[in-house]
Amino acid sequence: MTSRICRFKSGLILLALLFIFHTPAKAAYLLLPMDETQKNHLKAYGIAYWVLQKEVEVDWLLNYRGGSFLIPYSKPVESECNIRGVSFQALADAQVDAILQEIADPQVNMEKIKLHKAPKIAVYSPKNKRPWDDAVTLVLAYAEIPYTVVYDEEVLMGLLPLYDWLHMHHEDFTGQYGKFWAAYKSFPWYQEDVQLQEESARKLGYAKVSQMKLAVAKKIKDFVAGGGYLFSMCSAPDSYDVALSAEGVDICDVMFDGDPMDPQADSKLDYSKCFAFQGFSLVHNPYEYEISSIDVTDSRPKTLNWNNDFFSLFEFSAKWDPVPTMLCQNHVTLIHGFMGQTTAFNEKFVRSSVLILGENKSLGEARYIHGDFGKGTWTFLGGHDPEDYQHLVGDPPTDLNLHPNSPGYRLILNNVLFPAAKKEKRKT
Repeated sequence: MTSRICRFKSGLILLALLFIFHTPAKAAYLLLPMDETQKNHLKAYGIAYWVLQKEVEVDWLLNYRGGSFLIPYSKPVESECNIRGVSFQALADAQVDAILQEIADPQVNMEKIKLHKAPKIAVYSPKNKRPWDDAVTLVLAYAEIPYTVVYDEEVLMGLLPLYDWLHMHHEDFTGQYGKFWAAYKSFPWYQEDVQLQEESARKLGYAKVSQMKLAVAKKIKDFVAGGGYLFSMCSAPDSYDVALSAEGVDICDVMFDGDPMDPQADSKLDYSKCFAFQGFSLVHNPYEYEISSIDVTDSRPKTLNWNNDFFSLFEFSAKWDPVPTMLCQNHVTLIHGFMGQTTAFNEKFVRSSVLILGENKSLGEARYIHGDFGKGTWTFLGGHDPEDYQHLVGDPPTDLNLHPNSPGYRLILNNVLFPAAKKEKRKT
C-alpha cells in the first residue's frame, strides 16, 4: 500500500513537472512581424498608431523581419489585431530578450527605436478633393490613422504648429492649377477648382492665386524650420520648390493669372530658397503638362511599364543612421515604380546635401529623397499612387483591400510613424 501511495505521489509530481514545462509562459509582448509572413502590413501600422494613442510605447525593430513592431501584451491589443486582420506572435520575456540581444549585436544591421507618442497629423488638401486625388489619405483611412484636413486658410491663420506631421496634397504651388488648362479647361471640375482658388485668394487678401500659394509655401517652410515633419508626393515637391525659388517673379502665363509670365523668369530664380532642388529651368509652354525640368516623366523610355519599372531602396546603418533606416523599412528592397504628374526627380537637379533614399540609378532618377531644414525634416516621394501605375484623371480610387502588403504604400506609412520616434543624439 505504501509503495502504491509513493508511486501515485511520484506520478502526480511528474505530471505537475510536465505541465510546468509544456505550458507556454504567459505572453509579455506581441510581435507584429513585417516580413513576408505579415497578412496586412498597412493595417499593422494602424495598430502601432492605435497603441501609441493609448499612451503605450511601441518598439520599432529596424531591419528585424522587415521592421517589426514590439508591443507590450494586452488583451485589447490582441483583439484589435484579430479584428483588423494583422498577424502577430505572442512572446514571453525570455523570447523578447533573445530578440533584443540579437538586435543589439554590433555586427548586425538592426536597431530598436522607441516610439512614444502618436503624432498629430494634418493633410493639406482642398475641400473639394476628388477620390482619385491622394494616396496618402487613402492609406491613412485604410490603416485607420486619424488626420485633420487643412488648406490655405488654416495654414495662413497659423494653425500648422498644432500638428506634428503635414502631408502636402498633390498641389501646384506655382498657381498654374497643375497646368491642366490645355486638356481640361472645359471640364466642370477644372472650372470649379479655378473659381474656388480665386475666391479664396481674394478672401485672404491676395491679387493672384500664385501669391496666395507662395504665402502658404512659406508658412509650411516655417513649420518645418520649427520642428515639423513634412511629407509630399507627386506634383507638390517640385512645384513647392519652384514656387519658393520664384518669389517675386511672375512665372504664370496669361490663362493662369491674367497677364503674361516674365520672359526672363529662369534667370531670376533663387535656388537657395529651395528644400531639395537647384539648377532647374521652368517649362514656359502652357500647353505642356509640366512645370519644370525637375520631373522626368516625359524623358523616360517609352518602353517602361509596371512589369519593368522599379526603383531600389538604399540600405543604411540602423545603429548609426536610424532616421533613413526608419523611412526605408520594408519587406522588399526593389519597389515597383509608378507614374504621376511628377514621376521622379532628375538627379542632376537634386542638391548634394539631399539624402537619396530610393533611386533608379540607370535612369538617373531619384524617386524618394529626404533632408533636414531647421529643426524639422522633409521627405519627397515621386509618383501619384503606388498601386496604380499610370493614374488618369477620373480613374476610380485604389482599393487597398486588394493591396494590404503594398511596399510602396509602406513608404508612406513609414513617414507617418517617423515623428513618433524619440529624438536621440547620434552615436559617437
